[in-house]
Amino acid sequence: MEKTIIITSFLTIGFANYLQAQFTQVELFSGFDKTDFTLYSSYSVNKKNTLNIATLAFFQKFRDEENQGFDEAGVQPTLFWNLNKHIAIGPSLYYNSFAGYSERLSAKFTLKSSRGLLVIIPTVAHSNQKNASYAETFAQFQLNTPLNDNVSLWLNGQFLTVWDKFKTHSRSFQQLRLGVSFKSHQFGVGVDFDQYGPDPIEKSSLGVYYRKTL
Repeated sequence: MEKTIIITSFLTIGFANYLQAQFTQVELFSGFDKTDFTLYSSYSVNKKNTLNIATLAFFQKFRDEENQGFDEAGVQPTLFWNLNKHIAIGPSLYYNSFAGYSERLSAKFTLKSSRGLLVIIPTVAHSNQKNASYAETFAQFQLNTPLNDNVSLWLNGQFLTVWDKFKTHSRSFQQLRLGVSFKSHQFGVGVDFDQYGPDPIEKSSLGVYYRKTL
């Protein structure tokens, strides 16, 4: 199933590039405890840039056998209608290896400058597997400081939290990255914090990462 998610993610990238690419980042993180792959992308569907496809996809695999029950994969393509340059809304279909399929309605709030980016995506959804509603928020930020024309220092963060029936914690993660970029290549050190379940089981991993802007 993880292979299916990875293939679906890259097919989405290929399709979106055909629709005039705007923003795509792919990251590989390898730590002492697990390996993560994360993708976030946003692409224009029409020339007026009023419709966009945004995709969040990820998978993680733990190294130790006792933690492999937390191996996880997910993919969420969303069709956004841009109300203005900062706010968009739209429906999506999400698959997660734990929770199965769900139908969702999301809003996206974006602030962007030459040295920073902030994306926040709150979502309300219905899980087919659980036959219940839930709420989710995904956020991403990036800050960069140029050292010269080709080299910059970067601080990145990605965050997710999911609440079943809008009141019971289900899943969260926090991912922080500190590194250096050369043109479109970025690498450095990172740390992941993961929480699972209503009485959160906590996992953490320290490692290195490579991020590519396409």
